[in-house]
Amino acid sequence: MGEIMIFLKNGGLKKKFLFIVILIYKRRQLIIFIYFCYVHYISDSTQLEGREVGMAILYALVARGSVVLAEYSPTTTTANAIARQILEKIPGNNDTNVSYSQDRYIFHVKRTDGLTILCMADDTAGRRIPFAFLEEIHQKFVRTYGRAVLSAQAYAMNDEFSRVLSQQMEYFSNDPNADRINRLKGEMSQVRNVMIENIDKVLDRGDRLELLVDKTSTMQGNTFRFRKQARRFRSTVWWRNVKLTVALILLLLVIVYVVLAFVCHGLTLPTCLK
Repeated sequence: MGEIMIFLKNGGLKKKFLFIVILIYKRRQLIIFIYFCYVHYISDSTQLEGREVGMAILYALVARGSVVLAEYSPTTTTANAIARQILEKIPGNNDTNVSYSQDRYIFHVKRTDGLTILCMADDTAGRRIPFAFLEEIHQKFVRTYGRAVLSAQAYAMNDEFSRVLSQQMEYFSNDPNADRINRLKGEMSQVRNVMIENIDKVLDRGDRLELLVDKTSTMQGNTFRFRKQARRFRSTVWWRNVKLTVALILLLLVIVYVVLAFVCHGLTLPTCLK
């Protein structure tokens, strides 16, 4: 019994077990029921860890090309280094929505009108929420700074806009209304062309991309081609009918002329014209 009490007094400071010891005497036998429950020692560090666990979006930045204009992360990570390498690896200058995988995290990228919005999210967050976040950040950034983004220096908007990134990351990560609003908007940020790519392969070889084409875009493209082919087929059939009708009319006129020429005793129809 003394050893138990000493063990209880020497429990850990950060994480410890609370033991409730109930002594029951029955027929000269000591029966000890030990019920234990896990107790967290609350500190600033564990509060931060708890907040991070609940965050679906863990890092975000806004860039013009490879020039980072603003970024935010609630904790120190290597996400910013990976994000900069992704900015250099994105092919071309066309508008695009792509996603790159790294372990259990996904880097989602939206490029529109030369402005690149990037975020790192947990792989369980899916794609609808992260791309809705990117769309919202793009709209807020353009409304706030307008054409100033075309000539801004690196981190010129970071002091002000990093707070916006923080607020929106919190909202899209934890507020259930974020998902409802996006569904009511018809999933406006639904990914059209999504590439899932392993970051290690990109950084080592740079050329091997695993492209996942969005099925919705493929179906829409097939539907458009089908409609175009249907219109072309209807046009072809219509012209064929027109040509056939004209040919029949000409043939009928020739037959009538031959009959008249025979009846009127000549090609100029001499007897019939008198």
